[in-house]
Amino acid sequence: MDGERRGRRQCVLGAAVFAVCMAGTTLPTPLYGLYQEKFGFSELVVTVVYAVYAFGVIGVLLLAGNASDAVGRRPVLLWGLGFSAASAVCFLCATAMGWLYAGRLLSGLSAGLFTGAATVYVMELAPPGGASRATFVATAANMGGLGCGPLLAGILAEYAPAPLYLPFVVHLALVAASAAVLLGLPETVRDRRPLSTVRPQRPGVPPGVRAVFGPAATAAFVGFALFGVFTSVSPAFLAESLDVHNRAVSGLVVALAFFASTAGQLAVGRVGVGRSLPLGCAGLLAGLALLAGALWWELLALVVASAVVGGTGQGLAFRGALSAVAAASPADRRAAVISTLFVVAYAGISVPVIGVGLLVGPMGLEGAGLVFIACMAALVVAAAVYLLRRPVVPAEA
Repeated sequence: MDGERRGRRQCVLGAAVFAVCMAGTTLPTPLYGLYQEKFGFSELVVTVVYAVYAFGVIGVLLLAGNASDAVGRRPVLLWGLGFSAASAVCFLCATAMGWLYAGRLLSGLSAGLFTGAATVYVMELAPPGGASRATFVATAANMGGLGCGPLLAGILAEYAPAPLYLPFVVHLALVAASAAVLLGLPETVRDRRPLSTVRPQRPGVPPGVRAVFGPAATAAFVGFALFGVFTSVSPAFLAESLDVHNRAVSGLVVALAFFASTAGQLAVGRVGVGRSLPLGCAGLLAGLALLAGALWWELLALVVASAVVGGTGQGLAFRGALSAVAAASPADRRAAVISTLFVVAYAGISVPVIGVGLLVGPMGLEGAGLVFIACMAALVVAAAVYLLRRPVVPAEA
């Protein structure tokens, strides 16, 4: 019993460290408007600054995504916390745009190291028989942490002094506490190897997996693109079009999307992995439609509804996509295929968001948003039609 209790405690502590790191990646979201006032840059620059994060994540996933299998979980996670702290320092020292780019890149490197290693670490810390629950704990830590970042920053920026400094000071304190917690947790990799043995992961999709991978990757791309738009330009839309200047409200709206994603992933256990992918596509389409209504009629209620419905759809679709692709992949290629899925997903955070930024100048924020929604809706509909014709029925996870 003591061993089981200790395993649960270690699993929760590992998840808390995971959440702190991921919170740092979304911390600047409600603060971009203040940085725009300080440095005088356009909405396009906001989207590029945000997209730099995704490029950092993709780079780490490709070059060192499997490093923790060789050198151990704790060293990789400590490096991730180090990058997270360095990112916060860049934002604290920001006197020009270069600091913001550096901060976002370091944040992406941190998230790239944590995404795979922390997920596996939380599962390995769980007591025997607790793998299923630990999987959800890891997912909740990931998405919950992403949601807590803008919520924390928004509240501090609105109701506390030094809005461009205090959120990052608080995050540095949390990172320091997380490092102390991590040093007290056990290493779960027994046969460790030197860092020199780590080789870049080569993305690839075997021919037999492509029929499943296509719709799954499309849904993942759209879901992450929706998150990308929410976390990069929704605060500007709330301020400019809806006259909502309360940063705590802006942070809460963004946080709702991530919290809803956690709920959507939890719901997969009830609806089943086989149905979660098409249901997730339906949720994404409904979320996009609500966002279009919010842009057209300029209603805050529809923005909130879009965050909740779209976030739930993203959670359903992404966990369904991950399970379907993993089940369809041969064991010796599974890691490479899943890495490819993550690369496609994080491309969804960066490429469409930059497109929105490019269109804001000639079309305005609402027009650019509607073009984005039309493109993403077309992708979701194509994936949904394909799934109706050729349903994916993976092994239940």
